[in-house]
Amino acid sequence: MKKNKIGVVLIASAMVIINSCNTKTESMVNEVKEEKSEMATSSSVNSLTDSEKAEGWQLMFDGKTSKGWRGFKMDVFPSNWEVVDGTLHMIKNTDQTEEQQSNKADIIFDKQFENFVFKLEWKISEGGNSGIFYLGQELDEFKKIYHTAPEMQVLDNDKHPDAKNGKDGNRKAGSLYDLISAKPQNAKAVGEWNQVEITINNREVTHKQNGVIVLTYKIDSPEWKELVAKSKFPKLNPNWVNLAAKGYVGLQDHGDDVWFRNLKIKEL
Repeated sequence: MKKNKIGVVLIASAMVIINSCNTKTESMVNEVKEEKSEMATSSSVNSLTDSEKAEGWQLMFDGKTSKGWRGFKMDVFPSNWEVVDGTLHMIKNTDQTEEQQSNKADIIFDKQFENFVFKLEWKISEGGNSGIFYLGQELDEFKKIYHTAPEMQVLDNDKHPDAKNGKDGNRKAGSLYDLISAKPQNAKAVGEWNQVEITINNREVTHKQNGVIVLTYKIDSPEWKELVAKSKFPKLNPNWVNLAAKGYVGLQDHGDDVWFRNLKIKEL
C-alpha cells in the first residue's frame, strides 16, 4: 500500500512538472509569435508587398529620404519638413529655426495623377491641424495648393477649434474640408495612426478612413457645383469648382506637428 501511495504521488508530481513545462513552452512560443508579428508589421511600413507590386502600386516614400517630394511651387524639399523615424514630419512652427521659417511650404509628390487610389497613414499632435490634397495645380496666380485642390482634413477633433467650425462637422478629420462631413466620424486619438484611402475614378471620389468609407461625391455634378457655390472657395479662386482632370497630391503645413508614412499610389 505504501509503495502504491508513493507511486501515485510521484506520478502526480511528474504531471505537475510536465504541465508547468508545457505552459512555459506555450508562453515562450506565443511571445516569439508576437515578436515576429510586431517585426512583420514594422518591416511592412514604407514598403510594398509582392502582391501590391503585382497590382501596380507605386511606393511614394521610402522612409529614409524625401526622394520624389518637393515644396509646392519649389524645386527643393522645404526645411520645415524632415524625414525622421520612417515618417515625413512637419515641424511645428514654434519649434522651427529662423532658416526653416524662411524656407517653408506645403509639400507635393512630383508627379501628376488623374485616376488613382492613394493610401497613407497619418497621426496628429495635440490640438493639431493638417490636410491631404489631391488634383492640386501650380498656377502663377495662386500661392497655396488649397486655392486649386480639394482637401481631406487631418485634425485633432477633440482639441482643435476647427472641429466645431464649418457645418455639420465638415471640418473634422476625414471630411472633404468645408464641404462634406466624414460619416461615421472614426478618427483615432492623438498620437495614434489613422489609415487613409482616397480614390478618384472618372471624377467619382471616395474618402476612406480607418477601413470605412466616410464620404463619396462626383466632381462636376450639379450637387458638386451647388456645394462649392455655398462654400468659401469661390472667394479664394472663382474657378475653384472646375477641378483639373490631373494634378498633384500634397501634404499641408498648417503650423502643427504632423506625421505621415506608408504613402503609396496605384493608377487606375
